[in-house]
Amino acid sequence: MASKTKDQKPHHIAIIMDGNGRWAKQRLLPRYAGHKAGVETVRRVIKFCSENDIKALTLFAFSSENWRRPKQEVSLLMDLFMTALQREIDTLHKNNVCLRIIGNKKAFSEKLQKLIADAEEQTKNNSGINLVIAANYGGHWDIVEATKRLAARVEQGQLQSSDINESLLATEISLADLPEPDLFIRTGGEKRVSNFLLWQLAYTELYFTDTLWPDFDKATFTKALESFATRQRRFGRTADQVEQENA
Repeated sequence: MASKTKDQKPHHIAIIMDGNGRWAKQRLLPRYAGHKAGVETVRRVIKFCSENDIKALTLFAFSSENWRRPKQEVSLLMDLFMTALQREIDTLHKNNVCLRIIGNKKAFSEKLQKLIADAEEQTKNNSGINLVIAANYGGHWDIVEATKRLAARVEQGQLQSSDINESLLATEISLADLPEPDLFIRTGGEKRVSNFLLWQLAYTELYFTDTLWPDFDKATFTKALESFATRQRRFGRTADQVEQENA
């Protein structure tokens, strides 16, 4: 909880990678081409974060609402997800990246579920950047699942309902072991959080850019970091209180 400083950097960045389809359409290409180009951007952003000593990066790859898209596109996205996992996992491991996938993985094929489990197992002890991929994820789902787990403990006599508070619920939410995102970035020009990390984004600084995800480069990333560095993070306090605390 620090006031703005020239050197202020986020520890955890969360990104909605929007604009792949529009990027492809502008080039008279199929939407799938935009998603493939987006994978290349993911590589670049992981590198940017490592270079800037960012501890955690969470990327919204596929929302629980994305199943409503055309079946062919969803099928191609699932294939791309599997291909990317198979192709990238050894490189991520070599670069000390700790990978995890959050979301309702039960909806995926058994093959994809095994690939996810194997990738997480391979990288779980790595001490570099925490790379989180949100796939078939929704903020509402996350909170409901956390609530169910607490309700089960009440039913089993391990908890009283009166024991449940904000802090306890937070321990059951996805990414409870990581610092909450300091900076949220959404590419593609839309200005909403779209059911992404609703609990975790409560005090996150929001940054929106018109840049389409495949075009998200180091210059755009730097602008987001520079914007974050100008923010005074008060967490309910007054500006005077924050300035006095950091004097």
